[in-house]
Amino acid sequence: MVGGLIPYTRYMPQDTPTTEDKPTAYRLLFVCTGNTCRSPLAEVITRHALEQRGWNHVQVDSAGTSAVWDAPASEGSVRAAELVGLDLSGHRSQPLTRELIESADIILGMTPSHVGAVGDMGGDGKCSLITEFIEGADSGQAISDPLGGPLEEYVEARDRISQAVEALLNRLSAILSP
Repeated sequence: MVGGLIPYTRYMPQDTPTTEDKPTAYRLLFVCTGNTCRSPLAEVITRHALEQRGWNHVQVDSAGTSAVWDAPASEGSVRAAELVGLDLSGHRSQPLTRELIESADIILGMTPSHVGAVGDMGGDGKCSLITEFIEGADSGQAISDPLGGPLEEYVEARDRISQAVEALLNRLSAILSP
């Protein structure tokens, strides 16, 4: 079990397992700058949404383009998550690495600079803005960094991320719905 999710096994078309079959999962990676505000919110929101959908074959992670190892989520993000019953107290930051990029199926950045950084590290074609799946005026708009701002800015970021995650999962349901 990885990250609290149980991977599913993909079988050959004849449904006969072989020694080459290994448990696999679909992997989502959220990227922001420090991996203490936006991407941890996206990670915990997505984990909750996946649990609600019963999609235990999807793994979620987050990283930062300028992150240090092992920093906790920002106090504002922890509080914004708590307001909707989500727990970020155990989050620890990690920097974006080529290994994370290579292992992800889809990477979602909070701003165009995050998408560019992923591309610079070899993730071209795998990364989009998180908001590109939203329809309407918010489609393709960056999610501003609330770091150091009032709680209201964290709540606004959380709500925009929630909207984007819902749109993303709705779009992916055709291929990921069990």
